[in-house]
Amino acid sequence: MNKKDSASISILKIIGISLIIILICGVSVMATEIDFRTVKITMSNGYEMTVITTKTNVAEILEDNSIIVEDDERVTPTLDEEISDNNEIKITNKSEQEIQIAKISESGIETTLDEILKSYSPIIEKIVVEQETIPFETITKDVAQGATDTKNKVIKQGEDGIKEVTYKVKYQNDIEIEKIKLSEKVVKEPVDKIVQIQRNVVTSRSSSNRTSSTATTSSYVGAKWSYTSNELDLMCAITAQECGSSYNGALAVITTACNRAESRGTDPLTEYKRTGQFCYSIDSHWKKRLNGNYSASVFQAVIDALNGKRNHNYFSFRSASSGASGVNIGGNVYF
Repeated sequence: MNKKDSASISILKIIGISLIIILICGVSVMATEIDFRTVKITMSNGYEMTVITTKTNVAEILEDNSIIVEDDERVTPTLDEEISDNNEIKITNKSEQEIQIAKISESGIETTLDEILKSYSPIIEKIVVEQETIPFETITKDVAQGATDTKNKVIKQGEDGIKEVTYKVKYQNDIEIEKIKLSEKVVKEPVDKIVQIQRNVVTSRSSSNRTSSTATTSSYVGAKWSYTSNELDLMCAITAQECGSSYNGALAVITTACNRAESRGTDPLTEYKRTGQFCYSIDSHWKKRLNGNYSASVFQAVIDALNGKRNHNYFSFRSASSGASGVNIGGNVYF
């Protein structure tokens, strides 16, 4: 090899080495310009993972690592944001409130956030004591037939009673949403109004179930039946024996007899006397209540029932102590 060839080879080596040096320097410069970062990702189940990435967008980082965000999850920072300085991405579960708001938004229903949040306002529970009125009852006192007193005369004015009722009340947005009665206490007993009346005297209508078709009886306005004084006394005695503790209890008993009578085309006294149905044919305890040995409320209940008043639609009853199921009125269960 001559000197000229040797010189050419040396020059080529120098050029090649220079190109290699330039290439290495260029790669180094590029490497220093690319920002590699370590990002911590916390999943909604608590699992943590660390990834190395050159990306800064949250959605892109998750996509590169095959992480899918479910509809009931939220991402912090949000998917369209850049990664924050702490290089951390958190995926957590959404609250029921956020899910509901998202559903409403997707459905296209026009509403405001304030309106949505109202339904999630805290529920406040209070114990409230209220005073309520106990209506007085009107008791009718029948004067002797043939008396000259005024037909309707108030002997005693009635007065409403007062009771304190305790409620548990729930409020939301200052609106009452639930009210449950806990207890009640009578503060003032009602005073019955007593009215003295004189009934017209007529001759009873003839009927196959009357003991006498010419006996003198009381006539009741709008009534379907009429009875002698003794028959009326007997009905009151039977009613009182079955339930004489209150007006409503007595009315429930006579209502049962009236319901049966209207269904069968008879009358209440006939139903009272049916074998094995009421106390009349079962025992003789009712006899001690004859001749007016019952309260004025029992008498009034019988009179009201004969004039068409009812407080239930049932045909049978048992004592509440028997365990029968039905509607309890005055200690008897009606069914």
